[in-house]
Amino acid sequence: MDVRMDPYLQKLANTVIETSPDFCAALTRDEIEKFVAFTREKEVGGNEVLSELGSISDEFYLIVGGEVVLYREELGEEIEIGRLGPGRLTGHMSFFDREPRTIRLRASSSGAQLLGVTRPMYKRLCIEHPYISVNLVEFVVLSLDSLLRSTSREVSSLYQKLSTSG
Repeated sequence: MDVRMDPYLQKLANTVIETSPDFCAALTRDEIEKFVAFTREKEVGGNEVLSELGSISDEFYLIVGGEVVLYREELGEEIEIGRLGPGRLTGHMSFFDREPRTIRLRASSSGAQLLGVTRPMYKRLCIEHPYISVNLVEFVVLSLDSLLRSTSREVSSLYQKLSTSG
């Protein structure tokens, strides 16, 4: 079957193009359709937990609708530490390093629409479409870089506030 003729994949490809311009920038329409063929669509209801603290991920997600909220537990209390919207990745740190999660992922109150990439599908994508998988890994690296830079700015700001208040 010609993947490009599948209306479902065409619709998913349109959604990815609309919500993830950074990921799609170096890909052709055909490559985006091939990528979505390696994903699974997942709807997460309002406030539904996507991934629990301490779990190890065998799937990561491209957010294509709604928001995913990130939480940490500090002294037994759940604290929101961030929100990710369409075009962002989530779950990729634990997927790649195979370490337990340090945050809980939960859909916002309005829910979230995701495209999941499982480990077996990621491995197939790497073998069958290396250009697409390299582009995906580059997107993961940029996502992690953005997270690290944001965290560094927040730590620096907190340090400055603490040092001027003392």
